[in-house]
Amino acid sequence: MAGAVALPTRSRIAGLYAGADLADAYAIGLPQGTTHDIETLTRFMLGEQAPWLRLLMGVRDAAVAGFGIKTSRRLRQASGSDGVARIYIFRVYEITRDEAILGDDDKHLDFRVSVQRRSGDIVVTTVVHCHNLLGRLYLALITPFHRLVVKSMLRRAARRGWGVP
Repeated sequence: MAGAVALPTRSRIAGLYAGADLADAYAIGLPQGTTHDIETLTRFMLGEQAPWLRLLMGVRDAAVAGFGIKTSRRLRQASGSDGVARIYIFRVYEITRDEAILGDDDKHLDFRVSVQRRSGDIVVTTVVHCHNLLGRLYLALITPFHRLVVKSMLRRAARRGWGVP
């Protein structure tokens, strides 16, 4: 079962925790035989979205388009054509042996997501820093959904077996 955990002190984004408007982490156990390749695990977790999440993203896109906030549709369309490596809609900042750092920067907020493999589990950490009132309002609206989405993605990947043969 995916559950909240303490913010990982050994994450590459740990330096961003101080002063964050949102910082949370969720973990779930990995089955024996799961790949150690963090990029593969990250792509597997983000690759097949639940239908309700696709619907939610559509509603979000419609709601934010008029405010100049990047839509998921725009980010998907830019994937590959803008010269920026992406996993799903997220810009790839860094991939190490045990951790993928994803995120994006916008005029209203910056966020980073760490997907980290630890012994026996995978931890998804999110850190958000808002720049203005629009960012704080947006974050207040999406935070409850963010928590549901992260836990759902972890549980869905676990049900699908993390790609274990």
